Amino acid sequence: MAADVDSILNDLKNNKYSPIYFLQGEEPFFIDQVSDYIEKNVVDEASKGFNQIIMYGKDVSVNEVVNNARRFPMMSDRQLVLIKEAQNIKDLNKESGSKLLSDYLNNPLPSTILVFCYKYKKIDQRKSIGKDLAKKTVFLDAKKLYDNQIPDWIKKYVAGIGFKITDEGAYLLSNCIGNNLERISNEIRKVLINFKEEKEITRDHVHKYIGISKEFNVFELTKALAFRNPVKAISIVNYFAANPRENPIVMVLAILYSFFARLLVVQSLADKSEKSISAKLKIPFFAAKEYSHAIKSYDNAKLESIVSDLRNADMQIKGINVSSLNEEQILKELIFRILH
Repeated sequence: MAADVDSILNDLKNNKYSPIYFLQGEEPFFIDQVSDYIEKNVVDEASKGFNQIIMYGKDVSVNEVVNNARRFPMMSDRQLVLIKEAQNIKDLNKESGSKLLSDYLNNPLPSTILVFCYKYKKIDQRKSIGKDLAKKTVFLDAKKLYDNQIPDWIKKYVAGIGFKITDEGAYLLSNCIGNNLERISNEIRKVLINFKEEKEITRDHVHKYIGISKEFNVFELTKALAFRNPVKAISIVNYFAANPRENPIVMVLAILYSFFARLLVVQSLADKSEKSISAKLKIPFFAAKEYSHAIKSYDNAKLESIVSDLRNADMQIKGINVSSLNEEQILKELIFRILH
């Protein structure tokens, strides 16, 4: 049956195990959260050599998976059979493999915990095997979070490991790193390594320990554009050009696109107050001030033109629209077009 990450982890932490877990979807971080917990905690360390089997989809057939799942544990109450990269099991979507797995789903061995990690894809639930998996397993569909969901997710994640983070700290992380949850979690832990007495991550901690410049980051670039400050904007772009590894242009374009696409939404609002903007975009109140000021500088026609320019720059970077300009020149030209 369908479940979310929090409910699955809560059950696992309370020693409530199910015979089969099918973890699929586009957000690998959530799949790893569940599978890593199971791998570390379901079988005790002393018996992992006998009762923990880890296989990779490209190396196994459904028959091998089922045969291992039907094996009884040795000197233990349970065994774990974990299939990583299960999307690569060649016969899983074939009739022969589907029938074998469906038979096992109807009569799983209670002492086996069978886990499929089916990353970046979804099983076809129009087929019988997809329907069976959705009904007869703990079924996780791990979806990518929207950009406006990331700050709240950061706060929740930090709370889950016993700390707090300010709204500004979460928003800065979200704006400068994007929606890569794995990288965000790694950066948060990097900050916490330096903590002794503190219990709350602030914007200053993010700047200091993650290496996001206080003056030259995407957060400050969107602010410079919102306030039509060409000197500041070009200074930041020059900094990005000198530090391309820390500021990949693909990430910069994605964040700029998100900012100006949101501005289009704000322009359509009847009530353009900061309170209304905060509620509509689901962003902190302090961030709404930036949007409130920006809509005074960019009318609807200009915003549509900017969004078009951003799409064109993205295609140039990806080689779809051939350009004689390098990445630095593409970004500088884009910023010029936005400001003029």
